[in-house]
Amino acid sequence: MNEIPATSPAPRRDDGQADPAWTCPFCSLLCDGLPMPVAQADGSLALASGAAADNGLGEDAARRHGDCSRAARALAKTGVTAPASVNGRPVAHAAALAEAARLLSRARRPLFGGLATDVAGIRALYRLANDCGAVFDHAHGGAVTAGLRAVQDRGSFTTTLAEIRNRADLIVCFGVQPAAKAPAFYQRCGLADPGPRELCFIGTAVDPAAAALPNLDCQSLGCDGDLATTIHWLNALSRARPWPGAATAPETWRRLAARLASARYAVLVWSPAELVATHGEAGAALLIEGLQQLVKALNRSTRAGGLALGGDDGSATAAQTLTWLSGLPLRTEVRRDRLDHDPQRFAWQRLLARHEVDLLLWVSSFTDSLVPPETDLPTLVIGHPGLADSMRDRAGVFLPAAAPGIDSPGHLFRTDGGIVLPLRPARAAPPAPLPSVAATVTALVAEVGSRLGVGPASLAEGGPT
Repeated sequence: MNEIPATSPAPRRDDGQADPAWTCPFCSLLCDGLPMPVAQADGSLALASGAAADNGLGEDAARRHGDCSRAARALAKTGVTAPASVNGRPVAHAAALAEAARLLSRARRPLFGGLATDVAGIRALYRLANDCGAVFDHAHGGAVTAGLRAVQDRGSFTTTLAEIRNRADLIVCFGVQPAAKAPAFYQRCGLADPGPRELCFIGTAVDPAAAALPNLDCQSLGCDGDLATTIHWLNALSRARPWPGAATAPETWRRLAARLASARYAVLVWSPAELVATHGEAGAALLIEGLQQLVKALNRSTRAGGLALGGDDGSATAAQTLTWLSGLPLRTEVRRDRLDHDPQRFAWQRLLARHEVDLLLWVSSFTDSLVPPETDLPTLVIGHPGLADSMRDRAGVFLPAAAPGIDSPGHLFRTDGGIVLPLRPARAAPPAPLPSVAATVTALVAEVGSRLGVGPASLAEGGPT
């Protein structure tokens, strides 16, 4: 596989000039083709709402942009600054880096958690893990693992945002209001474009953002018991040979099964994170498996696909990149001489609760919302300057880092699979330049390697593959 470069130049037009388009990194939709955010007096950024046409991006970009509340909140905090610190006391960046390297070189089994960074950041962390040994798990590792277990057990039929835009006439959302997670979901999927579409919500009320769109026929259906029962009935009714007992299915699900069978292209949408929150990791995996079975059954007579609305905070990027480097998914222990994957034992919450690790390295570079979990272990935090407050009364090190797509370039994977998009910095000349996560971790690789006596040649290796 060809390597994805650690950094990328700004996109260029045919005339060689820099393209003014921006890709938003704050949710897994990675809305692209947007006007560059506008600098504010307090040093933060704001959405350039309504400015798409002025930037030469056209009306289509303006329609896809909308007014994203999630992006607006994240951009409002891009003006926050904070120095590096050790045990809550501000220090020079080099001193904090040296202390972080000292702690890492002494750790026997650190946990690399959070992992909210871009491709280059995960690659650098993988190199560091080869020298000091570490277990990898993302802050949203439970959601990632639940989806992966379903794929491992039964396989999957997935769709893309473009296919929904071009083909889908029926979208069924299971236990999720998409705009609550990704405000631009309907615009990105073309559901705000002219043309009749049916949108059904199961187990939740109609999404207010969908109800406001004039061309969507929206309805909400309750659950007879729970989502598992509903998915069971839809599977029972959608088989070429209906399952035993299908004749007793409630009329609500009979009508929906018939509509799914007659659709030109049906799409099932769910949020792995919300399923984990309501049903636990194992329960979520079973529900996702049932949804994928339903998609398979529908594809015997019509066209259908599934869309897992996940991948927030770089979780899709962490999962894809780690698998690409090691051949194994998240919840893997990486050492120079071996790899060990265990999706239950290496959940970050379990490792911390049982003190099966002796240091926490927490990475969160996009926003300050992923604060490091409470623990009495030494903690290293690399990320958004707004996380400095979470380290004021804790033993450990804080190293502020640039956010990909704001103060540094990078690459992220989108929610709908193996689609990777380059990020162009929204702020070409930040008031206080910060190193990227990749640059910070690369410096740690050199420091830790020096302390452990690791030679320069091995530092360039990616590790076991």
